[in-house]
Amino acid sequence: MLNEERIILMTKMASYEEHKGKENVAIGKYFRSDYIGLQVLKSVFCATIAYAIVFALFVFYDFELFMQDIYKMDLITFAQRVLLYYGITVVAYGVIAYILHSYRYAKAKKSLKCYYHNLKKLNSLYEE
Repeated sequence: MLNEERIILMTKMASYEEHKGKENVAIGKYFRSDYIGLQVLKSVFCATIAYAIVFALFVFYDFELFMQDIYKMDLITFAQRVLLYYGITVVAYGVIAYILHSYRYAKAKKSLKCYYHNLKKLNSLYEE
C-alpha cells in the first residue's frame, strides 16, 4: 500500500538531489577551514592571473610611449606602485572570496542537515 507522506518526502528529496544536492554534498565533504582555504587560494591565483593580464594590456596599449618614458621614470617607484596595487587587488579579492565561500559553506551545511533529517524521517516511515 502506498503511503502518501512517504511519497511526498521522497519526491522532495529527489528534487533536492537533482538540483542543489550534488553541489552541497561536494561542499559538505570538506571541513570548513579546508573548503574556505582552498577556495580563497583558487581566488588569489585567479586574481594574480587577472592582474597580470590587465597590467600587460596597460603596458601594451601604448607600448611606444611606455618605452620612451621608461628611461625618464624612477623604476623603483614604478615597481613599488605596481606591487602595491597588486597587493591591494589580491587582498581585496581574497577577503571577498572568504566572505562569499563562508556563506556558501554555511548554507550548504544547513541544507544538508535538513536533507539528512528527512532521510532519518523517511527511514522511520519505512520501519512503521
